Amino acid sequence: MTLRSERVRLFQTLPHACGYFPARTAQNLVLDPAAPNLPALYALSLARGFRRAGGHVYHPHCPNCHACEPCRIDVAAFRPDRSMHRCLAANGDIELTECAPELTDERHDLYARYLHARHPGGGMDDASDEDFSQFLTSPWSPTVFIELRLSGQLVAVAVTDVCETGLSAVYTFFDPGLPKRSLGTYAILRQIELARARGLPHLYLGYWIEGHPKMGYKARFNGLQVLGPGGWSALGPRAAHALR
Repeated sequence: MTLRSERVRLFQTLPHACGYFPARTAQNLVLDPAAPNLPALYALSLARGFRRAGGHVYHPHCPNCHACEPCRIDVAAFRPDRSMHRCLAANGDIELTECAPELTDERHDLYARYLHARHPGGGMDDASDEDFSQFLTSPWSPTVFIELRLSGQLVAVAVTDVCETGLSAVYTFFDPGLPKRSLGTYAILRQIELARARGLPHLYLGYWIEGHPKMGYKARFNGLQVLGPGGWSALGPRAAHALR
């Protein structure tokens, strides 16, 4: 693999259970985790459709399935719709702070409550301190924890990588007891604001899967682009289909 003048080895994982389709198996391509220039390669690889999980930078590479399409928001093109304006207004009492990516009891408690509510029985809902750190952070990654607090109480954390090519929304967990605040949507809106303030062109949102119920929220953000054989392009008419 060549990124500008950089070369790096790629490894392919063994088949494993797919996180989106229970009847399928998945495989990934992974950048060499021992590459000395991995932070720089990571920033460049975002535009090639790669993503970070823990210390690994990966891209889906399944022989019999190509459902996962890298997606990102064009920050300059994005305009919030009416429901997003309402979301911003409803959460005007929330305070945002950029923090070091460290494990604390408060963050782990929120993370555990989120997983219990959103992924019960899925193997993720009994996360240890080690699971938290290994999944969300890495010693080399340019990560910040964007904390959202309501009257001093931690209600959401957006794990965000800050690269010269854009922000990457790695993972967001929030208080499942506040559904009316739409904290997941709010976190993305604030990350878009942060990217714009830093002069960064994109917010990377991982992967888009057409027709998958877990992906519909991404289609609500205009300016969403997907990476196909011809390069990055607007999601277009498929967005409306995803919301039906």
